[in-house]
This record gives sequence, structure tokens and C-alpha cells, in this order.
Amino acid sequence: MDTALIQREGAALFQQEPLGLARTVAAVVAHTLCAEQALQDHDPFSRRDGWRAFGVATRRLSFVFHGEAVEAVLTHDHDGALQLSVDGATHALRWRAVGESLEVHLGAASLVAQVFVQPEAHEDVAHVFTPQGATRITVVDALAHAGDTPEAGGRLTAPMPGKVVSFFVQAGDKVTAGQPLAVMEAMKMEHTIAAPADGEVAELLFAPGDQVAEGDELLRLNT
Repeated sequence: MDTALIQREGAALFQQEPLGLARTVAAVVAHTLCAEQALQDHDPFSRRDGWRAFGVATRRLSFVFHGEAVEAVLTHDHDGALQLSVDGATHALRWRAVGESLEVHLGAASLVAQVFVQPEAHEDVAHVFTPQGATRITVVDALAHAGDTPEAGGRLTAPMPGKVVSFFVQAGDKVTAGQPLAVMEAMKMEHTIAAPADGEVAELLFAPGDQVAEGDELLRLNT
């Protein structure tokens, strides 16, 4: 023992992760689903649970956990069952609200959590509190970053299911990087999709009011 113990062993003493990636993501996904469920009304089109008449629906969610980018995939089976793929593994996901908390089951693991989300520009910071300890994870708004990456290559696709609200451009218009091109509605919120680079609009592939699936190309842009 010496007086440098705290400085030397600070990472082990103060920076231990109490929940881990998979359980943290599961808690935040359950919180998101619970919030979306509360928005439903008698209108069947208000459903946000990914139900499909045939097959399954998938939804990708992006996070940053301890400085590392993470992608999770939530699958809605036709029978209502949920599968969550994260950290290289896929497990059944079940959850229910218990007062102000959520009881979350991910495969054989379970936890009771309270999740509080702090909105920030293009990102939300989710704080997860459990009897085992607390942690935080950044939830990245995929729509806010649509087309940001070089591999977008002039193709603008819907990063999640939603509805086209409007286009700000027409075929033949010249645009500059960052210029608003379209507005999508997803999860009861409107999001603006911007041009990833300078170019010319080649074609609009949908019209305002059209429903689009994740990955659908909204317009073509020649850069």
C-alpha cells in the first residue's frame, strides 16, 4: 500500500461498468418501445411496433457506449415476439412496465431499470439506473445523420421506417452539401435529411405522403 494507490488503480476503482453493453441497450430499447406504445391511439396507423401482415420487420438503432460506436438490430416477429441483436449475440427481448420502472428480460438475463433521456442536438444521452448500478449510453439519431458518411455515395436512403412529408428540391436542381432535401416523419417526429455533398438531383423516387421502409432510396443525387 502507498499513497499513489488511488491514482494508479483509478480505472479499477472508479470506472467499472456495472451493466455491460447488452443489458444497457436492452433497457434503452425497452424504454423507447414503452414511450412509442404510449403514443398509440385507436388509429391503426399510429402503431409503432413494427407489425407486418407477413414476415418480420427489422429496425436498426445506433449508440455510442464508452466512446465506441455500436449498432443493435431489433426484430419484430409476426407473432409479436422481439429479438435483439447486440454485441455479437441475438436474444429474445421481453419487457413490461412496473410502476415507474421497466422489467427487462434479454435471454436469460434480467434487470429492473429506470431510464431517463437527456435530449441533445442529434443525440440523446440515456441514463440507466438499476439496483446493480447506473450507466449511460448515447442514442444516435439515424435520421439526423442520413447521408453523412462517404459511402452514401449520392444515394439517400431511409434509415428507418416512416413517411415522406415533403421534398425541398426537384429533379435537375443543383444542391450544396448540408442543404435540406427532404423531411421524413418517424416515431411521431419530423426529421430533415440533408445533402451529403454538392451535386444535382437526378430523380425523386417517392412523393409526399408515401410510406417508406428502412433502406428505401428516397432520391438520387449525382455528385
